[in-house]
Amino acid sequence: MKFEFLLGNLKINDRQLPRFIQRLVRKKLAIVCILALLVLYTCGIFAECVSPYGYTDQDYSSILQSPNSDHWAGTDRTGRDVLTRTLWGVQNTLILTVVAMLTGGLVIGVTLGLLAGYMGGKTDGVIMRIGEIFASFPDILLVIILAATLRPRILELARWVEDSTAIDGLVRTGIVDYFVVSFALVAFGWVGMARLVRGQILALREADYIQAARAIGASTKRILFFHLLPNCISVIVVTVSMGMGALTGTEIVLSWLGLGIQPPRPSLGTMLLGAGNIGTLRDTPWELLVPGIAAFIMVVAWNLLGDALSDALNPKTR
Repeated sequence: MKFEFLLGNLKINDRQLPRFIQRLVRKKLAIVCILALLVLYTCGIFAECVSPYGYTDQDYSSILQSPNSDHWAGTDRTGRDVLTRTLWGVQNTLILTVVAMLTGGLVIGVTLGLLAGYMGGKTDGVIMRIGEIFASFPDILLVIILAATLRPRILELARWVEDSTAIDGLVRTGIVDYFVVSFALVAFGWVGMARLVRGQILALREADYIQAARAIGASTKRILFFHLLPNCISVIVVTVSMGMGALTGTEIVLSWLGLGIQPPRPSLGTMLLGAGNIGTLRDTPWELLVPGIAAFIMVVAWNLLGDALSDALNPKTR
């Protein structure tokens, strides 16, 4: 089965796909980024198996210990293992950013971009005006407003559910925090994707093969998802890669401001906030450097990978 992808006016078909993979493999920086993300995310996903400690385990005989054979990244002010808490923080960041990208960037952003570009007229106008309203706010400010406004109401609803039903421990599981942060990131993540997809569809909807599909009676749904969407895949791939870096940074900032995942569940932002002073950097630098390095790797690796994918998908670059 043949397929064809489009990046602007540059096409990549099934015969050129191996060439794209070869171009990507030759970019050593891209391979380093992929390996770094795989190692970090794998350790985060299997944090419970990787680390012999729990993220709430406290050892008052090992408070503020420097890195050693028992605690590879040292311990914090309550004797908790810093590496363990960092890995759980990476896990939380991964869950939240993937959920936000799948729902906001891909499902909502791509679908609205397809509809706006293909339908045009009032549909395009309504979708783009809504997008402009969201885009008129600074991204991080919009996310902060949504998280700060929604959390008390969702928390109150969760407590009402606990009191009114046999469900117990709903708030304690942290599901409220996950929902609030995910919703805020979704609102932040769909606008850019919708605009990019819309721009591609505007250039493609009058193509000969789309006119032929209309002529033989293909439905709008089939034209959108079987003819137009495959030709936007390369743009979507690059946008997802760069968007993951932005969402990761936003989630960490939310936690740093106290609007993300709440204790006792660890988050990178909370760890950076607790260790963010000159005294910590001077006396116990591992408290700040370990979560800081993890956050730095995730944000930078996704952005560098996006640049590499863009170059590899563009045959004009070498």
